[in-house]
Amino acid sequence: MTENSYLRTIWKRFKRHRLAMVSLVFLSLVIIIALLAPLIAPYHPDRISGDFGAPPGNGHLLGTDDVGRDVLSRLIYATRISLLVGVLSTVISTVIGVVLGLVSGFFGKFIDAIIMRFTDMVMSFPYLLLVLVAAAIFGPSLLNIIIILGFVNWPGVARLVRGNVLSLRERAFVQGALVAGMPKPYILFSEILPNTMAPVLIHSSSVMAFSILDEAALSFLGMGVQTPTASLGNMLGAATSQAVLTDLPWLWIPPGIVIVLLVMSVNFIGDAIRDAFDPTN
Repeated sequence: MTENSYLRTIWKRFKRHRLAMVSLVFLSLVIIIALLAPLIAPYHPDRISGDFGAPPGNGHLLGTDDVGRDVLSRLIYATRISLLVGVLSTVISTVIGVVLGLVSGFFGKFIDAIIMRFTDMVMSFPYLLLVLVAAAIFGPSLLNIIIILGFVNWPGVARLVRGNVLSLRERAFVQGALVAGMPKPYILFSEILPNTMAPVLIHSSSVMAFSILDEAALSFLGMGVQTPTASLGNMLGAATSQAVLTDLPWLWIPPGIVIVLLVMSVNFIGDAIRDAFDPTN
């Protein structure tokens, strides 16, 4: 089977999942809106453009917040922040995990023992506690949150890649490359890595979903993205009083819905990718 026909088969399997296709369209639309936020948002997200806590209407489709800023504009920019955190932190954790997993599984012995013991040590810490402590130490900011989430999510990827490499390094094509005297970096990244990408992609979708949730949770607690920069988490964080929850639902319902839809979409796409790469389907 040629590479093009294999990719067409994967795409054909993926399209069987209607929820995944709907999620892909939704996520693509959200990404386009987020990228074009300065052109699409009716107001600057930090501009006071209306009355305090005004309901939807009068030029504000989703109303205004407690200081008179347009909720729709802040929601569009907040979605861009959440996607940025999800994508970049996932890239960081995936790169670290893939490199360490490849090295650990391929070279084995002493190197494998050191990397895996370090991985076990990181995984032994309660995940949420580790993120909160790191955020408290390095301070709340967008860059810090991306780096923190990227550096705490790599152990799962590393163990996954290591397990695949342990199996692949005994295959004939890898042994043949070793006998032929090909450089080990070439074997790792040209022969072994492509055969581990399917499980890595599936795992990365889960990491991205969790990263979006983690950013929202940290910002909600005041340890993530700080105001006036809009994020889905700090938009929810502004709705912690009983009065806001009952009288100003337009402040917290839209960001809550966006978080749910983003996470569900990423998870549906991840499930479809898993089934698409499954040869039994």
